Amino acid sequence: MEKSLLPSIPAKRYFTIGEVSDLCGVKPHVLRYWEQEFTQLRPMKRRGNRRYYQHHEVLMIRRIRDLLYDQGFTISGARNKLQEFVQGERDKRRVDENELSLDANPAIEPFEMPAALETNKSILVFQPSHESVSILRQELTQIRDLLFESRP
Repeated sequence: MEKSLLPSIPAKRYFTIGEVSDLCGVKPHVLRYWEQEFTQLRPMKRRGNRRYYQHHEVLMIRRIRDLLYDQGFTISGARNKLQEFVQGERDKRRVDENELSLDANPAIEPFEMPAALETNKSILVFQPSHESVSILRQELTQIRDLLFESRP
C-alpha cells in the first residue's frame, strides 16, 4: 500500500489498535511487535491492556511503515533513522524556542552562523561576548535590587 493510498487521520484524541491498523495499513500484531522494537512508540494502556494511540503516534507508525516497507530499511536501520528524526525535531524545537526568546528581547542580537559551519550546527557551542555578559550582569543586578527593595 502506498503512502498516498492511506486514509486521512480523523481529528480525534485517541485511536484503538484496530483503527490504527486501518489508518496505517498494518496488522495489529505488527503494531504490538513494533512497540517492542521502537521505544518511541508507547501507546497508553487502559483496562485489560487495551492500547490507545494518539495522533503523533499514528504519524510515527506511518513513518516506521514507510521506512520498513517503502524504503526497505531493516528494523535496526529504521530504528536508527527514526532516532535521528526525533533528535532533529528536538534540536529544531530548541532552535525555534531560542529564536523566540531572542525576538522577545531586542537587546540581545542574534548570532549569525558562518556559512562553513551551517552544515553541522549540533557541534556549535554559544559563547557570548564579554559585552553581552556585562549587560546581562547589569540586568540581573537591577532585578536583584528591585526584589530587595520590594521586601517588607
